[in-house]
Amino acid sequence: MEYSPPPLFKQGPSALARLIFFVVLAIALLVSDARYSTLEIVRGMLGAGLYPLQRAALVPRDIFMGAADLAVTSATLRSENKKLADKNLELSVKAGDAAQLAIENAHLRALLNLQSRATTEETPAEIQYDTRDPFTQKVVIGKGSQQNIQDGAPVVTEDGVIGQVTRVFPLQSEVTLLTDKDQAVPVQIARTGLRSVIYGTPKGDTLDLRFVPISADVQAGDDLVTSGLDGIYPPGLPVAKVLRVDKQADTAFARVVCVPIAAVRGARQLLVLHYNLNQPPNPIEVEAAEAAREAKENKGKKKAAPKAAAAAGASGASAVAGASAPAAGSAPAATAPAKPAEAPAAKAAAPKAASGAAAKPSKKAHAPKPASSGAAR
Repeated sequence: MEYSPPPLFKQGPSALARLIFFVVLAIALLVSDARYSTLEIVRGMLGAGLYPLQRAALVPRDIFMGAADLAVTSATLRSENKKLADKNLELSVKAGDAAQLAIENAHLRALLNLQSRATTEETPAEIQYDTRDPFTQKVVIGKGSQQNIQDGAPVVTEDGVIGQVTRVFPLQSEVTLLTDKDQAVPVQIARTGLRSVIYGTPKGDTLDLRFVPISADVQAGDDLVTSGLDGIYPPGLPVAKVLRVDKQADTAFARVVCVPIAAVRGARQLLVLHYNLNQPPNPIEVEAAEAAREAKENKGKKKAAPKAAAAAGASGASAVAGASAPAAGSAPAATAPAKPAEAPAAKAAAPKAASGAAAKPSKKAHAPKPASSGAAR
């Protein structure tokens, strides 16, 4: 009787072979996704498919947060209501001044024939959860491409800038916070107008204002606002406040440590801005694009020239072959039947040719006589 193990104990490929296969597959997927974004569509489809599950998983948290909101005391509500009333009064005064300044600005721009400032639209959103990566400062909001959220849009609160949209899904978006180490925002000092770029730090608690010369007028307590030169952030948005300025003689730039003005980690409701900048394109970028287009066209022409020459040579060779083929085929057909009768005909024609050759000189000799007689007549 032949013995064979039950199906439960049958083994396929070895564990090492399976490990090597899956490791190679994972590396191939990582490289292809990093270089060519091959899994972007799959990631979007998975995000859209898992969205109902995410919402279902967040239901207990939402219920708990709702119960906590209902448990707020009346004293807290009264104090918050008083603060909001005072702030509303302050903002109403500023709104009147802003309206007057807007009218004056429009008049001056019309007088100087300048373009109007870019328009800014806001889309309210709410933070759903933080990302799983502990080494990045990112959150996920509940608005995506279906709500016209654009990749790269700035995200703000009532206090100032807190981040930027770095990835957009159909129903959600990923926001990189201002304190992330890879986030950069072009800013300027409100007091002096000095422009620079502010970056996040690895710890995520402070900001680093880079490329500030030692001789620059920077003081602790200066406010930093967006410069608006990048075309992404509207100008004048509060970003950070200078905390400390360290100037060393052996370096060309000062070390300026800042703290964000807005509560980056404490915000729950926020606004996504849609900034439409009305300005002509950068001439340097236009020239670079034209040069790239001309180089591409020249490269295509160089590639097409050898192909055209080869095609012309092939067509000429085929034409010559086609023309010579019938001639080569007709010559044997014409000469083949004439070969048997060629020898007798040549023999018979030889005496005639000889007599004709002999008669020709006599004709030439007697030819002037009629001419002379004609002339005499």
